Amino acid sequence: MPESDQRLGERGEVSVDYQRYSRFLIKRNGRILRVSLNRPEALNAIDGQTHLELTTIFRDIQEDPETDVVILTGEGKAFSAGGDVEWLSDLVRRGVSPDMGHVKQIVYSLLELEKPVIARIPGVCVGLGATIALFSDIIIASENARFGDPHVKVGAVAGDGGAVIWPQLIGFARAKQYLLTGDIMTAQEAERIGLINKVVPRDRLDEEVERTALQLVNGATHAIRWTKLAINTGLRQLAHSIMESCVPNEMLSMKLDDHLEALSAFREKRTPRFAFRQTS
Repeated sequence: MPESDQRLGERGEVSVDYQRYSRFLIKRNGRILRVSLNRPEALNAIDGQTHLELTTIFRDIQEDPETDVVILTGEGKAFSAGGDVEWLSDLVRRGVSPDMGHVKQIVYSLLELEKPVIARIPGVCVGLGATIALFSDIIIASENARFGDPHVKVGAVAGDGGAVIWPQLIGFARAKQYLLTGDIMTAQEAERIGLINKVVPRDRLDEEVERTALQLVNGATHAIRWTKLAINTGLRQLAHSIMESCVPNEMLSMKLDDHLEALSAFREKRTPRFAFRQTS
């Protein structure tokens, strides 16, 4: 790291400089780091630059000597509306797909992060946004939040991690129901079936997130970190196994006509007209 990008943390170690991240707003409160997706005008939809920055942000946090607890959220009224339609449409027009390696790096780096992550969900949380939130450690949502993984509704395989984490949280039957239909659920339903930890009134969201963060930051740091690593051992193994097959399938599905039709329908504010075609 260049000398101009380094500074000493409170314990004398070289700290991480987050200024290179243009798609995140990062604030520090003692040893609690608040990391916010910062495209509120687009409901924090994940475009190409956000996708790229997601591949490194959690690894930087892992190496950050000043941080013990992370609050992960979105600026404005949403956590994330998932993939940015304009970005995806441009990829389709150019005949390319999101980088397969990047997709896996996002999930793997989040699972390998030792520090506890609290997902603060102020509103809509779908697609890759939902995947990132659900791979966090404690998920606290506002009463008006909504959750879902609508990959199939845009003609794409739910291959960016949803097929890994949803069945672990709510069982295979419910996971299949939501992943195969792309249906969106309320925060109350998400809490009821065990997809998230807690739902609170909108005006109490920050209070509850802060209370939980303080409980963690004042706890036994190493015991908390190593317990998280122990719990995540199975998830890491599952993620590496499942995503080796589902990520390529998602990339393949994004090259099919159904995906292009879904993106066109979204822009034109109409229902997509999918047609079955046998592929060889």
